[in-house]
Amino acid sequence: MANFEENISRATIQENKATANNTGKLLKTAFILSMITIVYNLAEGVVSVYFGLEDDTLSLLGFGLDSFVEVISGIGIAHMVWRMQHEDLTERSKFEKRALQVTGTSFYLLTAGLVVGAILNLMEGSAPETTVTGIIVSAVSICTMFFLMRYKLSVGHKLNSAPIIADANCTKACFYLSILLLVASGLYELFHIGYIDILGSLGIAYFAFKEGKESWEKAGAASLSDSCGDGYC
Repeated sequence: MANFEENISRATIQENKATANNTGKLLKTAFILSMITIVYNLAEGVVSVYFGLEDDTLSLLGFGLDSFVEVISGIGIAHMVWRMQHEDLTERSKFEKRALQVTGTSFYLLTAGLVVGAILNLMEGSAPETTVTGIIVSAVSICTMFFLMRYKLSVGHKLNSAPIIADANCTKACFYLSILLLVASGLYELFHIGYIDILGSLGIAYFAFKEGKESWEKAGAASLSDSCGDGYC
């Protein structure tokens, strides 16, 4: 009887170790995914802002600035996942809350800038020289965000982690934003109507406003699970 209980105890210990090891690997994967998101958004922002200014396309410029703001948000998420590897989290740290507040404010400023830019372009009759770069950038972004979204959701569900699943929903919002840029850039390249780029920039402004609102709500949320519930970052 004693041997039987000892074997059960050893099996339980081994099972707990296996579970802990698997959890550790999944959290490392989540951290790597968050770092990939940061690096990609940084590169995407540089390319989009440069060609947005070069080709006079407001929608691509707004998309690039949105990517830079996402980098700030991504740093906060990476910090949170790093802490999850070392402790059980119940609430955000002061650093993560401050990152969310900066992110939210930046999104609001981006919204205002895009609306003003759209009005000025409408008054002046400005139109992009070309939106080919917007088509390329958005196509690459759609593929990248879909990959990140799927893997983040997979890791989040395996860990039963609300914060990581919420991060995947934020990536889903970036996926939709990329589709919007692709549609706006593609339609302009086909018809060369300036209003299309203006409408695309206003669509990005709408996403930026929603993201800013969500960021401030997450900064003041009581728990980590109260975030990105509707798929916006």
